[in-house]
Amino acid sequence: MTKHSSAPTPPLPPSQWQSLDTRSREIFRRLVDSYLKDGEPVGSRSLSRILPSTLSPATIRNVMSDLEHLGLIYAPHVSAGRLPTQAGLRFFVDAFMEIGDLGDEERRSIEAQIKASGNDTSLEHMLTEASQLLSGMSRGAGVVLAAKSEAALKHIEFIQLEPTKALTVLVSQNGDVENRIIDLPAGVTVSQLHEASNFLNAHIRGRTLAEARTEISRIKEETRAALDSLSQALVEKGLAVWAGTESDLPARLIVRGRANLLENITAQADMELLKNLFDDLETQDGLLQLLNLAEEGPGVRIFIGSENKLFSLSGSSLVVAPYRDAEARVVGALGVIGPTRLNYARIVPMVDYTAQLVSRMLR
Repeated sequence: MTKHSSAPTPPLPPSQWQSLDTRSREIFRRLVDSYLKDGEPVGSRSLSRILPSTLSPATIRNVMSDLEHLGLIYAPHVSAGRLPTQAGLRFFVDAFMEIGDLGDEERRSIEAQIKASGNDTSLEHMLTEASQLLSGMSRGAGVVLAAKSEAALKHIEFIQLEPTKALTVLVSQNGDVENRIIDLPAGVTVSQLHEASNFLNAHIRGRTLAEARTEISRIKEETRAALDSLSQALVEKGLAVWAGTESDLPARLIVRGRANLLENITAQADMELLKNLFDDLETQDGLLQLLNLAEEGPGVRIFIGSENKLFSLSGSSLVVAPYRDAEARVVGALGVIGPTRLNYARIVPMVDYTAQLVSRMLR
């Protein structure tokens, strides 16, 4: 989030980074390690004290100049030390970072909190606790996206409210109930409402909504033979009212620890960037982006600054992993948002283990 007086050099192609000699790699690795630990620019004299081999500050400065030319580091101020660029952080994460493992005590603590929140309480409570847990352990913002439920269906019913309106009640096997109002075709009778409900219940039980729509579409001829035209229209409306589109995804974003991101911010402009980030996250498009980021690959994914447009303005980083239901379908995502100098090596296994536990609780 720090303001910089000079722009970093545009990075050269990653293929040129791979050609770094052993000394340059070690200096770069130590510089980034120091930055991730302290958040401060690192100078040649500081590096000369922490490098295992005896290198003069002048030699280190020459190497740092080469690293700057490659676009891996930059000077935030004239005559200051150097900081890694976003491209440099990505190179460090991909080439040097050794993912740690959680200690037994941390595992037991996470497991105890997730299990306690998941017993005899709502899914919402468990996910809120997971978000709070990630925030407390990472000193960033814990983020959990609870996506649209794809639980198996149990029952659907049409209840006439007035001649042209009906309440559609959809009950899932996990006990969730959703109610929506639909417009009725002209002339629909109460008996036709019952007929449509009975037909749907005979074909949707035990299926997800998507599977139910596919099944009703598959038996279109059977539907025509069993129902009159008004009842057929009701069957289609009863499923279509929940069909929606991806932009209609009723996802919920649970964020805990926003204040952690404000600890090192003093500029009003940076405050506005953070506010805009969370405003963007809470739009439907932002929620879908967050879920898509988690779904695009197995396991934990790391996004640094402008690598994703959702975080390009705020300069934040995201460590995110999907969690899954009993059928191994991705039903949400959880992770940590923080400054680009997150302790990735520690946070990655933390996010991974929490996602595994939440998935286990959903089975």
